[in-house]
Amino acid sequence: MSDPAISVAMSVYNGERFLSEAIDSVLAQTWRDFEFLILDDGSRDSSLEIIHRHAAVDSRIRIIARENRGLVASLNQVLGEARAPLVARMDADDICAPQRFERQIAFLAARPDHGVIGSLTADIDENGEAFPLDTAEQPLDHEQFLAHIESNGPLLAHPTVMYRRDVVLAAGGYHAAFRHCEDYDLWLRLAHRTRIANLPERLVRYRHYSGQVSNRHALEQQIGVAVSRLAYAERQAGRPDPTEHLDVLPPIEQFDELFGRKGAASEVCAHVARALLYSRSEMAGQGFDLLLAHVEEGGRGAELWRTAARLVRFGEPRRALKLITALAR
Repeated sequence: MSDPAISVAMSVYNGERFLSEAIDSVLAQTWRDFEFLILDDGSRDSSLEIIHRHAAVDSRIRIIARENRGLVASLNQVLGEARAPLVARMDADDICAPQRFERQIAFLAARPDHGVIGSLTADIDENGEAFPLDTAEQPLDHEQFLAHIESNGPLLAHPTVMYRRDVVLAAGGYHAAFRHCEDYDLWLRLAHRTRIANLPERLVRYRHYSGQVSNRHALEQQIGVAVSRLAYAERQAGRPDPTEHLDVLPPIEQFDELFGRKGAASEVCAHVARALLYSRSEMAGQGFDLLLAHVEEGGRGAELWRTAARLVRFGEPRRALKLITALAR
């Protein structure tokens, strides 16, 4: 049996709510030559049963079932077992447009210098209704991609991406230390290894809901994003990446030592504090402590005063007073 043109990589953990719709959207692709690797990461709901039900009627599905090890380990395992030269990422809660693979494989075939191609997204809520976002779009070409890195803009939506397997393996795959932002770290490591772009078509309906990783692990995710940006700057300066062989990131107060310079921890704190200003859960938790630390180190700005008003609306008047007091010093 010849190898397929594409390996579709999906990791599932307790994804029963949206899983069937996600799988069906992959199986309905106009490009038919693919294998569909679905790894069940120790789900405790009916996810594995749903996967088996779909596999019984479509032989392109290859099931990997094991105990829970987390998303990074799952992605690296699927990447290692993929038989195709191209890997298409897909999440268990999103929906592919039927022409997604056809458009992306044509793009990569015509541009051998590109190793990664994503697309714009149509953002939806948990009910499949439009979910308006007041954010910038992903960059359409590599030059815009590099500019977005510098401006801290959006880069790629992970479940929209198709990449060349050998390019990602050569970069070391997904790094365990960047749990919950493993994709962002990978894009930064690939930025000067290959060209990266997004198609202007909205080829994935990307779902936003309270249970998704970016909501449940916002603090850890933003710490990882900030550290990956520091590591990117080190590589750009021709210095070794101190995160390269880490399995976990150290506490924030150790980042000056990790990067060998004073101020690294403060930079991470500032990034995280400003990234979480609109997160109700984080402003009621550890995110607020980082915000106060940022203000005590000199952080100021109109958006911080507006955060105090937002804290009152969030039902956190004492925290609002603490923030106002810190800002007024």
